[in-house]
Amino acid sequence: MGDTTLTSSDVGIAFFDVDGTLTTSSTMHSFLRYYVTRLNRPESEYLDWVRTCAAMNRQGHPRELINARYFAHFAGADPVQVADLARQWLRTELCAGGFYHEPVLTELRRHRRRGDRVVLVSGALSSCLDVLAEDLGTDEICCAQPEIVAGRYTGALAGPPMIGQSKAVAAKAVIARHGAAEADCAAYGDHISDLPLLRVSGAPAVVDGDPELSALARANGWRVLPPIPPAP
Repeated sequence: MGDTTLTSSDVGIAFFDVDGTLTTSSTMHSFLRYYVTRLNRPESEYLDWVRTCAAMNRQGHPRELINARYFAHFAGADPVQVADLARQWLRTELCAGGFYHEPVLTELRRHRRRGDRVVLVSGALSSCLDVLAEDLGTDEICCAQPEIVAGRYTGALAGPPMIGQSKAVAAKAVIARHGAAEADCAAYGDHISDLPLLRVSGAPAVVDGDPELSALARANGWRVLPPIPPAP
């Protein structure tokens, strides 16, 4: 697993975590703020979520639990409207600049030039991932789908959050479906919760920032990419 070069094969797959890896900020936080603003809901809804998220992290709650709670904000929402707002949100972020983490974006483009299959693996909202995949020209998305009943989001997920071990399970399913070999796959992440995904691939790469994950990466001879620059 310390090998950081892909071998020659018919099928190569590159898996990319999104928040903090491919993007310089949390798409989940960013989109929620945009969403509540556009719907004229009180900004306190967003601020309360940020505080709750930070408190749960400090208290050691599993990321899976924190991630699942996020989707409660969309209870009762029309999926078509959410998808439209996600498209507008991404346009706003791209116009502002600095949205993508350039070292990882360079890697993604390199894999596309090679002809590798590029897959986003993220716990973020599927509507946001859809527009990111369209903008980046990626091939596939692995994420948990929000539950829909009678044409509305319930605020729950239809499956487990796409965090931790779930990412590895999803990646292995993609590898099997396309007849690839794990040794011929690459994976990119930024947090210790991405470790199961990284271990699936023959060429793991880590965005420097999480001390625990960065230490493991260096100990295993994995590539360590530059950290996300501080926000202006």
